[in-house]
Amino acid sequence: MLLDTASLYFRAYFGVPDSVKAPDGTPVNAVRGLLDFIDRLVKDHRPDHLVACMDADWRPGWRVELIPTYKAHRVAEETTEGPDTEEVPDTLSPQVPVIEEVLDALGIARVGVAGYEADDVIGTYTARATGPVDIVTGDRDLYQLVDDARGVRVLYPVKGVGTLHLTDEAALREKYGVDGRGYADLALLRGDPSDGLPGVAGIGEKTAAKLLAEFGDLAGIQAAVDDPRAKLTPSQRKRLTEARPYLAVAPKVVRVADDVPLPDVGTALPHAPRDAAALDALAARWGLGGSLQRLLTTLTA
Repeated sequence: MLLDTASLYFRAYFGVPDSVKAPDGTPVNAVRGLLDFIDRLVKDHRPDHLVACMDADWRPGWRVELIPTYKAHRVAEETTEGPDTEEVPDTLSPQVPVIEEVLDALGIARVGVAGYEADDVIGTYTARATGPVDIVTGDRDLYQLVDDARGVRVLYPVKGVGTLHLTDEAALREKYGVDGRGYADLALLRGDPSDGLPGVAGIGEKTAAKLLAEFGDLAGIQAAVDDPRAKLTPSQRKRLTEARPYLAVAPKVVRVADDVPLPDVGTALPHAPRDAAALDALAARWGLGGSLQRLLTTLTA
């Protein structure tokens, strides 16, 4: 099981009231909400391995170099060295280091790699997996990894993590008309304002799905643009021609990396805390109470 950790703690932050606080009054709603999420996921799905995948760089320079608008609207502060600072709610930012310390004390593998997003870490673990993989994320970008033949599916939280939409290839075909491999092409054609991806003007989700059904993939669509016999409307041909510079670079930006240099860490689901003393101190300092105790009970069961 691979967790898109930031996606989940953002959901926890907005789903759990900020009246949930540490003894000193500091909000810990994201921390406790994430622990509750993990507890429910482990209870319901019993993974053998669990990795909390992190954004070591939420806006990698190599993606920005190809598409400068990539996540540009979410930059709070640009930096000349290291990742730009992401716009994050004031009371969430201080909770992230606490989340990291708690995961480490629990012994849950926490992996981020410099220069890459959590999506890329997830993509690489998925590529290396020798058995089924569950990806837990509220980010549709990872639908591109769904692969029935390899047992790779996405668990998409609809309400908390008590209600998860199990996304396999049948679900993708029903909703989007594509399989996992086709989803990245659909996404780059359609565009995604939340990631600053412009897409191709005039090509929405339904049109993109029709084009992919007709021509197979992005390469097939681009070949059709040069074929006067291909069934493209004049407007589609014009817009796709004009978008060629974007289409030349978008695949590298949209497709998750599968060759990230992952650290050599144990990923087995822990059945006892790695550092019980540190965990006790964190529980007392931050008032983690029932959320932490429930997860510990689940892990040791």
